[in-house]
Amino acid sequence: MVASNKNSIPCDKMGRVPELVFFDIETTVPNRAGPGHERRFWVLEFGAIVVCPRKLVEIDSYCTLIRPGDLSVVALRSTRTDGITRQAVEKAPTFDEVADRIYDVLDGRIWSGHNIQRFDCLRIKEAFAEIGRPAPEPIGIIDSLGVLSDKFGRRAGDMKMATLANYFGLGQQKHRSLDDVRMNLEVLKSCATVLLLESSLPNVLNDNWRNGFSTIATRSRNIVDNRKTSSSYREESNCRKSPPLSVGYQRTVPYVTRSSLRKMSETVKSILCKAQTNQSINNLFKRSHSILR
Repeated sequence: MVASNKNSIPCDKMGRVPELVFFDIETTVPNRAGPGHERRFWVLEFGAIVVCPRKLVEIDSYCTLIRPGDLSVVALRSTRTDGITRQAVEKAPTFDEVADRIYDVLDGRIWSGHNIQRFDCLRIKEAFAEIGRPAPEPIGIIDSLGVLSDKFGRRAGDMKMATLANYFGLGQQKHRSLDDVRMNLEVLKSCATVLLLESSLPNVLNDNWRNGFSTIATRSRNIVDNRKTSSSYREESNCRKSPPLSVGYQRTVPYVTRSSLRKMSETVKSILCKAQTNQSINNLFKRSHSILR
């Protein structure tokens, strides 16, 4: 693989841009292992989608349950609704049996996912090392946890995938590999749309959306205001003067609901999809860089 310069996306000898592969693994939890069990991670499920970097559409997918070497480390019943149970994996293939397919999905592509640098990437290398085979290698890594924490900030909360999905009204996280990676892609699209809108109207949106919605009248604030109906509060309010209008004064704007934000996001996505698709990937990423700064 070769790259034209340090800021460009690496391409192969034919000038083709490599695909993104969003992947996620589900594992056992070492600190829940019973007495006499080795405290280690066992991979229980691998799921991935291959995504075209030009159009951000899924072009391939792969998902499989994986039977661990020690079935007793898997709970008979999962605490999650769609969780993985011992019965679900007891007839699944071992990691050795699916290693070739996982290698083909991951090797030579841009690895993408949420918190993959600290967890998923390490578990993949450990699993391949255990069977005595070289692990697949990425040509780049995009960890959405780091990217969104830096560019989007903590406006959505603790930056966990479940919290981000709830913020954008994408439903509940299922903690199953294929569902989670598809949700990861949608979260990134939604965040990118918001950043695009803010870059288009920086003087209008950035101050409000990034600084804790300081000038936006929220529902919780309205509820508090409605509860302040005591006579002492009314007397104090009547004695106050309304804040004088000045150059820096900003009127409160309507509360931005999740549904309206999602509708706005879908509208912008639709506009982007109708744009010309023959734009070079370098120009696209330069534009994206200017938006995310």
